[in-house]
Amino acid sequence: MTTKPILAVFGATGNQGYSTAHHVLTTPTLSAKYTVRAVSRTASHPRLTSLSTLGAQIATAEMSDPSSLPSALNGVSYLFLLTTTQYTGQTRALETQHAVNVCTCAVEQGVRYIIFSSMSHPLQLTGGKLKNVEHFDVKAEIETYIRGLPVQSAFFAPASFMQNLNDRTKLRPRREDDGAFVLADMLKGDTKVPYIDIMDTGKFVGAILVEPDRYAGKFFAAAERFYTPNEIVTIMSRVTGKTVRHVQLEDEVAKSFYPEGLRDALGEMWVFNREYGYYGERQEELVKWAREQVEDELTGLEEFLRKSEFRLE
Repeated sequence: MTTKPILAVFGATGNQGYSTAHHVLTTPTLSAKYTVRAVSRTASHPRLTSLSTLGAQIATAEMSDPSSLPSALNGVSYLFLLTTTQYTGQTRALETQHAVNVCTCAVEQGVRYIIFSSMSHPLQLTGGKLKNVEHFDVKAEIETYIRGLPVQSAFFAPASFMQNLNDRTKLRPRREDDGAFVLADMLKGDTKVPYIDIMDTGKFVGAILVEPDRYAGKFFAAAERFYTPNEIVTIMSRVTGKTVRHVQLEDEVAKSFYPEGLRDALGEMWVFNREYGYYGERQEELVKWAREQVEDELTGLEEFLRKSEFRLE
């Protein structure tokens, strides 16, 4: 009997990691091909219980503690890795160190393929004009680092999360004088932004795992499709039965709604979306290619809002 290679999934209790582990475990062709090892900082999370019931191995590790990593990576051939944005500061230094810790151990343990949750590179794509989108830049920099390791690798770069729309409607003044709700930001009404239900992560990563050699070195600009703010408010209106309008704010006004420590990063992130495109000037081509690699149906925005019981009150 041939032993299946082990796929270690870091961040298995988070949305991306859980989606990946769950998708592999519940897709017959993938569960027949891989043993899943769900890795988390704690073994007591309910999502780990769910994954264990489906047949996953459970391991604990802390990315900031190199001594905790060998046992989690022992015998692993494939690795899904993501780093978490540190909103309290120093995200570039901390995410980089976490990635280096895990990747160094992975190479030592004989891992032969890393799938990393990456991102576009605003600093590079804007010719250095936008310097503060560190939570994007650092992931692109880690991608470059991983490409230089003696392993195969592929990169899943998720679009703007549909989940964030629940927050964006709450960060701004909620109603106009006529009772309509307002989606207010610094985007033009016709700005194209790619969106993904982040719980569809596993569908993209699963496509890579079906044919890992084919996708070695590839970058998946992972989105269901592009939506403009004008389209989004139309969908919100249809889902809620309420009138919703989009309003473009002056940049400095929009930034004033962000937490003080994140104003420059989030402000420049939306300028990047508006002026350069979430994935740069080739974004439509990149998203189209990535979407074509996925056989599974992806969640559309209207379906997501209805499923998440989106409300405006």
